Amino acid sequence: MTQPTRPARPGHLTQRDRRGRSTRHTRRTRQALAVLTAALLGATAACAAEQPSAGGDKEQRRAPAARHPAPAPSAAGGGAGDARTFTLVASGDVLPHASIIRKANADAGGDGYDFTPMLAGARSVVAKADLAICHMETVYGANGDYTGYPSFKSPPQVATALRATGYDACSTASNHTLDDGAAGIHRTLAALDRAGVKHAGSGRTATEGRSPAWLRAGAAKVAQLAYTYGTNGIPMPKGKPWSVNLIDRDRILADARAARKAGADVVVVSLHWGSEWRDAPDRQQLRLGKQLTSARTAGRPDVDLIIGTHAHVPQAYEKVNGTWIVYGMGDQIAGDMINHAGAQDPRGNQGTAGRFTFAAPERPGDRWQVRKAEFVPFWFDTDAGRVVNLNAALARGADVGDVRDRIRRITLSRGAAEDGLVMGR
Repeated sequence: MTQPTRPARPGHLTQRDRRGRSTRHTRRTRQALAVLTAALLGATAACAAEQPSAGGDKEQRRAPAARHPAPAPSAAGGGAGDARTFTLVASGDVLPHASIIRKANADAGGDGYDFTPMLAGARSVVAKADLAICHMETVYGANGDYTGYPSFKSPPQVATALRATGYDACSTASNHTLDDGAAGIHRTLAALDRAGVKHAGSGRTATEGRSPAWLRAGAAKVAQLAYTYGTNGIPMPKGKPWSVNLIDRDRILADARAARKAGADVVVVSLHWGSEWRDAPDRQQLRLGKQLTSARTAGRPDVDLIIGTHAHVPQAYEKVNGTWIVYGMGDQIAGDMINHAGAQDPRGNQGTAGRFTFAAPERPGDRWQVRKAEFVPFWFDTDAGRVVNLNAALARGADVGDVRDRIRRITLSRGAAEDGLVMGR
């Protein structure tokens, strides 16, 4: 069941990109965040001074697993800490508009591009997780050829910043994966490789395109698969139908079962799906989510977690057939977003990070269970060019409760609190 291609570009347009001037959020929000911005910039400077090399903090706890082949089985109890549990954090779209690229250039002092300060506000959540997954929506350009909407080509320094923030892997399947053809895919995956960030959803070869990102957390072997609903009507590069994975129920389940057979304890599926600017999941999301979470092999679910992107606004979390689905995490980085009505929409800079604590089964071959499910509300301040952890901002005295509470209301709108989802810090 391949989802039809839907036009998505209007939701990626920003007034800064379209008109060359900044728009403003509501006056109340900007005034409330004046104190926060000053504090955030000071914290960013301190954080930037402490940024690790491409290995990051987590590399001190565990060595990275090779992407191919699947990691060999290991006995429970290996690794640092409690190897029979691990935390996985996932966050929303990284979408560098022209205004974001200009800000990264300014943060680099006008010489190159530095996205690390932009992401510093997420580091306390991301780096503490055993595994962290992002969504790299755009492809990378080269030699200064960097563009925002409508055909994105981002500076490759984004990859370095993602690793410095603590990300282990990114999904790379989106409606913008083919914005610069096969060359864009090559540059993007090469840059992620150099930065030490694994990837799933697109490929330079048929084998790579079909393969998951293999990750390791203690005793657990985790396979990440990624797919997109379409590519904005851009055809696959000639002779390379495997360049980007398209959503197809049977294909996803076949890949999940293959990953399980190859030794995956946990299978995570990243889906670029749904309808832009809708707070609620659409019918296709609900239907496909039920189909994927109901599939089982020998009584064991084929998919252990579904992570959704693309809508540009936070959407609900829901436990379906015993499996958690994040329908949409919203944007992590994006310029001032314009909705389909042509209005600047602050929801396009709101998002969440999902944090799931998995525990090993008592019996070999049983499912690793999510023992704790959390969400952390985030906001991207387009004036300061910084990711803001809203709970941390509130703790510092910023008046951002209305934004935080709106995100919480949407996240819990399908009854997730009854299944144990809580708001984390």
